[in-house]
Amino acid sequence: MDDMLSKNENSSNQDSSQIAEPLADLLREHNGQDVTLLDIRGINDWADFFIIATISSRTHMDGLERHIKDFCREKGIEISGVSPKSTDDEWRLIDLGSTIIHLMNSRARDFYELEKLWRNNAVNP
Repeated sequence: MDDMLSKNENSSNQDSSQIAEPLADLLREHNGQDVTLLDIRGINDWADFFIIATISSRTHMDGLERHIKDFCREKGIEISGVSPKSTDDEWRLIDLGSTIIHLMNSRARDFYELEKLWRNNAVNP
């Protein structure tokens, strides 16, 4: 697992990390593969973290989405949006505002290489 999370003493960033870290753990607990938590605070102003996980099937993707929604409901976290379910089942994006979750099959993850894309654009990769 390639974990790029760095701690920041800013309280608003701690709040977003208090959401992102448990969500990454939740995906790992439910067999999300190669779960990566990217700290993108220095790259843009619209999100603090990306969580990327590889899924094994549509059923797995749907199950992880259900667990994420349950977690958010329990913690009072608003879900800003979820990408529409498609027939290709390659990628589902769940937008929590400060944290964006990408559930991707291995083919999409290898093709889009989000970790590489965001690292290459980082101010201090």
